[in-house]
Amino acid sequence: MQAGSTSNPNLGNADQTAVRKRILDAALSAFMAGGFAATSTIEIATRAHVSKRDLYALVGNKREILAACIRARATRLQVSPDLPIPRDRKTLARALIAFGTQLLREVSDPTVVAVFRLAIAEAVRAPEVAQMLESIGRGTARAALTGILAQARSDGLLGGRVNDMADKFAGLLWGNLMVSLLLRVADRPSPREIARRAREATDAFLNLFPQPGEPTPNERAEMPAPPRRRAPKG
Repeated sequence: MQAGSTSNPNLGNADQTAVRKRILDAALSAFMAGGFAATSTIEIATRAHVSKRDLYALVGNKREILAACIRARATRLQVSPDLPIPRDRKTLARALIAFGTQLLREVSDPTVVAVFRLAIAEAVRAPEVAQMLESIGRGTARAALTGILAQARSDGLLGGRVNDMADKFAGLLWGNLMVSLLLRVADRPSPREIARRAREATDAFLNLFPQPGEPTPNERAEMPAPPRRRAPKG
């Protein structure tokens, strides 16, 4: 059954939006409490205080509900229209810092981390959780980042393969933070810490990937040192 195909005619658009949000919130709570595989649509409807008919009409079956939960968060990982347009290395740095800040802020949200834990816990019984998280959630963030890097490469601001650069930037940005959050051995970073991580990751990334024609860090390290000037006698 397609979501929204037989929506309740007694509900206006605003009411439908509110009920849909209530269903998604209830579903996420139920998935976290009992797991995706063990949660029924009846339980979700009961938690959301809606009929099963309205649940299917406004969102869909259980798989569609999970996808909607993930998609609702994934929209926050799209490139912001306020993101600086990279015209030189300076504005590229600003764009990467802004995107890195956005990514850290949204993905380190406790609800998002809980969805990652759910995907791990349900990897055997319900592998579709991880598959949807990868394609909808992580895929959105990956597409946004590679879009920024591909445009910068096309404009001659970066040299390197886009996918390799995306992997390196993500690694510099996250380090071991996500693993620590999943294991509950670290708290969510503060806005100040998030800004620092984004800035330092961007600085390190741009040092690793200079403009075409400029030496890489390894090439600079292999360059002979300039001859030392002798002090004048007398």
